Amino acid sequence: MPTHTIASSPTSPAYPIVRRIGIKDLKLALAEGTNDFLARPSHLVFLGLIYPIIGIWLAVGTTPPLIFPLLSGFALIGPFAAIGLYEVSRARELGLDTSWKHAVAVVRSHAMFPILSLGLILLVIFACWLLTAQSLYTSIIGPRAPQSFARFISDILGSQQGWWLIGIGTAVGFVFAVVAFSVSVVSFPMLLDREVDVPIAILTSIKAVMASPLAMAAWGFIVAASLAAGFLLLFAGLAVVVPVLAHTTWHLYRKVVEPAR
Repeated sequence: MPTHTIASSPTSPAYPIVRRIGIKDLKLALAEGTNDFLARPSHLVFLGLIYPIIGIWLAVGTTPPLIFPLLSGFALIGPFAAIGLYEVSRARELGLDTSWKHAVAVVRSHAMFPILSLGLILLVIFACWLLTAQSLYTSIIGPRAPQSFARFISDILGSQQGWWLIGIGTAVGFVFAVVAFSVSVVSFPMLLDREVDVPIAILTSIKAVMASPLAMAAWGFIVAASLAAGFLLLFAGLAVVVPVLAHTTWHLYRKVVEPAR
């Protein structure tokens, strides 16, 4: 169960209260998220297929130097794209309709404007990451694009500059990932669940990360490893991985943020 509570200032009652959580709470959230998926797997796989389709389209339609930044940055916009799956968990929790039509109907939610606003912020972070990755490649490897993906891999793994690019790119990408994770780990479920504005949702999400750094770091690792496994399975694994992660995010939000009174 969640342990100590971190309360906001008494003069700011509108700010949600954040709880500290541990690894046990994370394991429980994963179990609950998996149960949500198994309860209605068919339409959730259907919704999850959006991810592999978009992923394949992005990978095919871009130049080799941007394939890895695109795939690694895919997780940055994942919390926004999974909004319909959060709604399924919320509806199941309340005993409401959990059909895929209900999940899609989230676009008519009262919170859709702040959800779109926060999604735009993630898209800006994603775009900045891609521009940064392209700039790193140009400055370290050179402006000329490789003739093929195989040639690109050979250039990267077979040269000192390529290993420099891998090291620096990984470090810079980690910074972008931490920023995106911190502002979105519980903010989207919160916007869907209660009437708060985007700054409050982002601040609460950041406070959640700061309150439980070990559990949140473990959750970030699980998300990254799961998405990587989905990509290695030729994107098809994302049809299962994404719904499970999305449902787990909802239950993690429930454990981290104290319900409104």
